[in-house]
Amino acid sequence: MIRAVAGGPMLVDGSRKGKILCTRSRPAKWTKRTVLTESTGGQRVHDRAVASLNELVATAAGNAHRDDPIAATTGGPAGNARLTAWTGLLLLALFLAETFTLISVGHFITAHILIGAFLIPLVILKTATTGWRIARYYLGTSDYRQGGPPPTALRLLGPLVILTGLAVLGSGLALIALGKSSFTTIVSIAGFQINALTIHQASFAAWLVVMGLHVLARTVPAVKVALGKESVGARVPGGSARGVALAVTLALGVLTSVLVLHFSGGWTNHLLERFHHHHHFGYPPNG
Repeated sequence: MIRAVAGGPMLVDGSRKGKILCTRSRPAKWTKRTVLTESTGGQRVHDRAVASLNELVATAAGNAHRDDPIAATTGGPAGNARLTAWTGLLLLALFLAETFTLISVGHFITAHILIGAFLIPLVILKTATTGWRIARYYLGTSDYRQGGPPPTALRLLGPLVILTGLAVLGSGLALIALGKSSFTTIVSIAGFQINALTIHQASFAAWLVVMGLHVLARTVPAVKVALGKESVGARVPGGSARGVALAVTLALGVLTSVLVLHFSGGWTNHLLERFHHHHHFGYPPNG
Protein backbone atom coordinates (compact mmCIF):
# COMPACT_ATOMS: atom_id res chain seq x y z
CA MET A 1 0.00 0.00 0.00
CA ILE A 2 1.28 3.51 -0.82
CA ARG A 3 0.76 6.32 1.68
CA ALA A 4 1.31 9.94 0.75
CA VAL A 5 3.39 11.73 3.38
CA ALA A 6 5.42 14.89 3.47
CA GLY A 7 8.76 14.48 1.77
CA GLY A 8 7.82 11.53 -0.43
CA PRO A 9 5.89 8.24 -0.59
CA MET A 10 5.96 5.62 2.17
CA LEU A 11 5.67 1.90 1.54
CA VAL A 12 4.14 -0.23 4.24
CA ASP A 13 5.49 -3.79 4.48
CA GLY A 14 2.53 -5.86 5.61
CA SER A 15 4.71 -8.86 6.48
CA ARG A 16 5.91 -7.23 9.66
CA LYS A 17 3.28 -5.37 11.59
CA GLY A 18 4.03 -1.80 12.21
CA LYS A 19 7.30 -1.69 10.29
CA ILE A 20 7.42 1.08 7.72
CA LEU A 21 9.89 1.25 4.88
CA CYS A 22 10.41 4.81 3.73
CA THR A 23 11.79 5.75 0.31
CA ARG A 24 12.16 9.44 -0.39
CA SER A 25 12.08 10.68 -3.96
CA ARG A 26 14.99 12.80 -5.11
CA PRO A 27 14.10 13.81 -8.65
CA ALA A 28 17.03 16.19 -9.01
CA LYS A 29 19.64 13.49 -8.36
CA TRP A 30 17.79 10.90 -10.42
CA THR A 31 17.64 13.28 -13.37
CA LYS A 32 21.33 14.04 -13.08
CA ARG A 33 22.17 10.35 -12.89
CA THR A 34 19.99 9.55 -15.90
CA VAL A 35 21.57 12.29 -18.00
CA LEU A 36 25.03 11.10 -16.95
CA THR A 37 24.19 7.51 -17.97
CA GLU A 38 22.84 8.59 -21.34
CA SER A 39 25.88 10.80 -21.92
CA THR A 40 28.23 7.95 -21.04
CA GLY A 41 26.36 5.54 -23.33
CA GLY A 42 26.49 8.00 -26.22
CA GLN A 43 30.20 8.53 -25.67
CA ARG A 44 30.81 4.78 -25.73
CA VAL A 45 28.97 4.41 -29.04
CA HIS A 46 30.98 7.30 -30.47
CA ASP A 47 34.27 5.84 -29.23
CA ARG A 48 33.46 2.42 -30.69
CA ALA A 49 32.50 3.94 -34.03
CA VAL A 50 35.74 5.93 -34.18
CA ALA A 51 37.79 2.87 -33.19
CA SER A 52 36.07 0.74 -35.85
CA LEU A 53 36.71 3.39 -38.51
CA ASN A 54 40.37 3.69 -37.55
CA GLU A 55 40.73 -0.09 -37.64
CA LEU A 56 39.11 -0.22 -41.09
CA VAL A 57 41.38 2.52 -42.48
CA ALA A 58 44.47 0.84 -41.03
CA THR A 59 43.42 -2.48 -42.57
CA ALA A 60 42.76 -0.94 -45.99
CA ALA A 61 46.17 0.77 -45.94
CA GLY A 62 47.89 -2.48 -44.98
CA ASN A 63 49.05 -1.08 -41.63
CA ALA A 64 47.02 -3.45 -39.46
CA HIS A 65 48.80 -6.69 -38.65
CA ARG A 66 46.84 -9.83 -37.84
CA ASP A 67 48.77 -12.38 -35.85
CA ASP A 68 47.83 -15.59 -37.68
CA PRO A 69 49.37 -18.65 -35.98
CA ILE A 70 51.20 -21.12 -38.21
CA ALA A 71 50.22 -24.77 -37.73
CA ALA A 72 51.93 -27.89 -38.98
CA THR A 73 50.80 -29.64 -42.17
CA THR A 74 48.15 -27.17 -43.37
CA GLY A 75 49.57 -23.90 -42.09
CA GLY A 76 46.53 -23.27 -39.89
CA PRO A 77 45.14 -19.70 -39.91
CA ALA A 78 48.21 -18.42 -41.78
CA GLY A 79 47.70 -21.03 -44.51
CA ASN A 80 44.00 -20.25 -44.67
CA ALA A 81 44.79 -16.55 -45.06
CA ARG A 82 47.16 -17.24 -47.97
CA LEU A 83 44.68 -19.42 -49.83
CA THR A 84 41.95 -16.84 -49.30
CA ALA A 85 44.24 -14.02 -50.47
CA TRP A 86 45.30 -15.80 -53.67
CA THR A 87 41.71 -16.74 -54.46
CA GLY A 88 40.54 -13.20 -53.78
CA LEU A 89 43.15 -11.67 -56.11
CA LEU A 90 42.23 -14.06 -58.91
CA LEU A 91 38.57 -13.17 -58.40
CA LEU A 92 39.39 -9.47 -58.50
CA ALA A 93 41.18 -9.79 -61.85
CA LEU A 94 38.34 -11.82 -63.34
CA PHE A 95 35.64 -9.56 -61.96
CA LEU A 96 37.38 -6.56 -63.55
CA ALA A 97 37.47 -8.43 -66.86
CA GLU A 98 33.80 -9.34 -66.50
CA THR A 99 32.91 -5.72 -65.78
CA PHE A 100 34.82 -4.65 -68.91
CA THR A 101 32.58 -6.85 -71.06
CA LEU A 102 29.61 -4.74 -69.97
CA ILE A 103 30.89 -1.91 -72.17
CA SER A 104 29.05 -3.72 -74.95
CA VAL A 105 27.42 -6.98 -73.93
CA GLY A 106 26.20 -7.48 -77.47
CA HIS A 107 29.77 -7.59 -78.76
CA PHE A 108 31.37 -9.33 -75.76
CA ILE A 109 28.59 -11.73 -74.81
CA THR A 110 30.72 -14.83 -75.40
CA ALA A 111 33.52 -13.49 -73.19
CA HIS A 112 30.93 -12.41 -70.62
CA ILE A 113 29.52 -15.93 -70.38
CA LEU A 114 32.95 -17.59 -70.36
CA ILE A 115 34.33 -15.40 -67.57
CA GLY A 116 31.12 -15.58 -65.56
CA ALA A 117 31.09 -19.37 -65.68
CA PHE A 118 34.81 -19.52 -64.88
CA LEU A 119 34.17 -17.48 -61.74
CA ILE A 120 31.78 -20.00 -60.20
CA PRO A 121 34.31 -22.50 -58.75
CA LEU A 122 36.53 -19.64 -57.52
CA VAL A 123 33.61 -17.98 -55.73
CA ILE A 124 32.77 -21.32 -54.10
CA LEU A 125 36.39 -21.76 -52.97
CA LYS A 126 36.55 -18.21 -51.56
CA THR A 127 33.26 -18.73 -49.73
CA ALA A 128 34.57 -22.02 -48.32
CA THR A 129 37.88 -20.57 -47.04
CA THR A 130 36.28 -17.54 -45.40
CA GLY A 131 33.41 -19.66 -44.05
CA TRP A 132 35.91 -22.11 -42.55
CA ARG A 133 37.75 -19.30 -40.76
CA ILE A 134 34.54 -17.74 -39.46
CA ALA A 135 33.26 -21.10 -38.19
CA ARG A 136 36.52 -21.97 -36.46
CA TYR A 137 36.68 -18.54 -34.84
CA TYR A 138 33.15 -18.61 -33.43
CA LEU A 139 33.48 -22.24 -32.38
CA GLY A 140 36.36 -21.13 -30.17
CA THR A 141 39.32 -22.82 -31.87
CA SER A 142 42.32 -21.33 -30.07
CA ASP A 143 44.61 -20.56 -33.03
CA TYR A 144 41.79 -18.90 -34.99
CA ARG A 145 40.74 -16.98 -31.89
CA GLN A 146 44.33 -15.78 -31.61
CA GLY A 147 44.23 -14.57 -35.21
CA GLY A 148 41.14 -12.59 -34.34
CA PRO A 149 38.22 -11.38 -36.46
CA PRO A 150 38.37 -8.82 -39.27
CA PRO A 151 37.23 -5.23 -38.58
CA THR A 152 33.59 -4.86 -37.62
CA ALA A 153 32.67 -3.08 -40.86
CA LEU A 154 34.12 -5.92 -42.94
CA ARG A 155 32.32 -8.51 -40.83
CA LEU A 156 29.07 -6.78 -41.74
CA LEU A 157 30.07 -6.33 -45.38
CA GLY A 158 31.36 -9.89 -45.93
CA PRO A 159 27.98 -11.67 -46.01
CA LEU A 160 26.69 -9.06 -48.47
CA VAL A 161 29.65 -9.69 -50.79
CA ILE A 162 28.98 -13.42 -50.72
CA LEU A 163 25.20 -13.14 -51.15
CA THR A 164 25.32 -10.62 -54.00
CA GLY A 165 28.13 -12.54 -55.73
CA LEU A 166 26.14 -15.77 -55.59
CA ALA A 167 23.04 -13.88 -56.75
CA VAL A 168 24.88 -12.56 -59.82
CA LEU A 169 26.25 -15.96 -60.78
CA GLY A 170 23.05 -17.83 -59.96
CA SER A 171 20.81 -15.43 -61.88
CA GLY A 172 23.25 -15.58 -64.81
CA LEU A 173 22.99 -19.36 -64.96
CA ALA A 174 19.21 -19.07 -64.66
CA LEU A 175 19.14 -16.95 -67.82
CA ILE A 176 20.71 -19.77 -69.83
CA ALA A 177 18.49 -22.41 -68.26
CA LEU A 178 15.35 -20.36 -68.98
CA GLY A 179 16.34 -19.57 -72.58
CA LYS A 180 13.87 -17.27 -74.31
CA SER A 181 11.67 -17.36 -71.23
CA SER A 182 14.24 -15.23 -69.43
CA PHE A 183 12.89 -12.26 -71.40
CA THR A 184 9.30 -12.93 -70.35
CA THR A 185 7.92 -10.35 -67.93
CA ILE A 186 7.45 -11.72 -64.42
CA VAL A 187 5.87 -8.61 -62.94
CA SER A 188 5.42 -4.99 -63.94
CA ILE A 189 6.12 -2.25 -61.39
CA ALA A 190 5.27 1.37 -62.23
CA GLY A 191 5.41 0.51 -65.90
CA PHE A 192 8.82 -1.12 -65.62
CA GLN A 193 8.91 -4.76 -66.68
CA ILE A 194 10.77 -7.17 -64.42
CA ASN A 195 12.11 -10.38 -65.94
CA ALA A 196 14.99 -12.76 -65.26
CA LEU A 197 17.39 -10.51 -67.15
CA THR A 198 16.54 -7.42 -65.10
CA ILE A 199 16.94 -9.48 -61.90
CA HIS A 200 20.43 -10.42 -63.10
CA GLN A 201 21.19 -6.78 -63.85
CA ALA A 202 19.92 -5.63 -60.44
CA SER A 203 21.97 -8.33 -58.71
CA PHE A 204 25.06 -7.12 -60.54
CA ALA A 205 24.42 -3.49 -59.54
CA ALA A 206 24.09 -4.48 -55.87
CA TRP A 207 27.19 -6.65 -56.08
CA LEU A 208 29.18 -3.84 -57.74
CA VAL A 209 28.52 -1.50 -54.79
CA VAL A 210 29.45 -3.92 -52.00
CA MET A 211 32.32 -5.43 -53.99
CA GLY A 212 33.77 -1.98 -54.60
CA LEU A 213 33.85 -1.30 -50.86
CA HIS A 214 35.30 -4.75 -50.22
CA VAL A 215 38.06 -4.24 -52.80
CA LEU A 216 39.04 -0.89 -51.28
CA ALA A 217 39.43 -2.47 -47.85
CA ARG A 218 40.94 -5.82 -48.81
CA THR A 219 43.23 -5.46 -51.84
CA VAL A 220 46.38 -4.18 -50.09
CA PRO A 221 46.17 -6.71 -47.20
CA ALA A 222 45.52 -9.54 -49.69
CA VAL A 223 48.59 -8.62 -51.74
CA LYS A 224 50.75 -8.54 -48.60
CA VAL A 225 49.47 -11.92 -47.43
CA ALA A 226 49.80 -13.51 -50.88
CA LEU A 227 53.41 -12.32 -51.14
CA GLY A 228 54.22 -13.57 -47.64
CA LYS A 229 54.78 -10.08 -46.21
CA GLU A 230 52.68 -10.90 -43.16
CA SER A 231 54.91 -13.80 -42.09
CA VAL A 232 58.41 -12.70 -43.12
CA GLY A 233 61.05 -15.31 -42.27
CA ALA A 234 58.45 -17.93 -41.33
CA ARG A 235 57.62 -20.89 -43.52
CA VAL A 236 53.90 -21.60 -43.81
CA PRO A 237 53.33 -25.34 -44.39
CA GLY A 238 50.69 -26.60 -46.80
CA GLY A 239 51.85 -24.65 -49.86
CA SER A 240 51.54 -27.69 -52.11
CA ALA A 241 48.02 -28.45 -50.91
CA ARG A 242 46.99 -24.85 -51.47
CA GLY A 243 48.49 -24.95 -54.95
CA VAL A 244 46.60 -28.14 -55.77
CA ALA A 245 43.36 -26.62 -54.46
CA LEU A 246 43.80 -23.59 -56.72
CA ALA A 247 44.79 -25.72 -59.72
CA VAL A 248 41.76 -28.00 -59.32
CA THR A 249 39.51 -24.95 -58.91
CA LEU A 250 40.88 -23.35 -62.08
CA ALA A 251 40.45 -26.62 -63.99
CA LEU A 252 36.85 -26.80 -62.81
CA GLY A 253 36.47 -23.20 -63.96
CA VAL A 254 37.58 -24.14 -67.47
CA LEU A 255 35.21 -27.11 -67.52
CA THR A 256 32.32 -25.01 -66.24
CA SER A 257 32.99 -22.34 -68.88
CA VAL A 258 32.97 -24.86 -71.72
CA LEU A 259 29.76 -26.52 -70.53
CA VAL A 260 27.90 -23.27 -69.89
CA LEU A 261 28.96 -21.81 -73.24
CA HIS A 262 27.83 -25.00 -74.97
CA PHE A 263 24.35 -24.82 -73.48
CA SER A 264 24.00 -21.05 -73.88
CA GLY A 265 23.80 -21.02 -77.69
CA GLY A 266 20.03 -20.62 -77.94
CA TRP A 267 19.83 -17.88 -75.33
CA THR A 268 22.83 -16.04 -76.80
CA ASN A 269 21.34 -16.04 -80.31
CA HIS A 270 18.06 -14.68 -79.00
CA LEU A 271 19.87 -11.97 -77.03
CA LEU A 272 21.88 -10.92 -80.09
CA GLU A 273 18.70 -10.71 -82.17
CA ARG A 274 17.16 -8.43 -79.56
CA PHE A 275 20.37 -6.43 -79.29
CA HIS A 276 20.53 -5.75 -83.03
CA HIS A 277 16.80 -5.04 -83.13
CA HIS A 278 17.25 -2.44 -80.38
CA HIS A 279 20.34 -1.03 -82.09
CA HIS A 280 18.50 -0.43 -85.35
CA PHE A 281 14.99 0.37 -84.16
CA GLY A 282 15.43 1.70 -80.63
CA TYR A 283 13.26 -0.88 -78.87
CA PRO A 284 14.08 -1.57 -75.19
CA PRO A 285 16.38 -4.60 -74.91
CA ASN A 286 14.50 -6.08 -71.94
CA GLY A 287 10.98 -5.22 -72.90
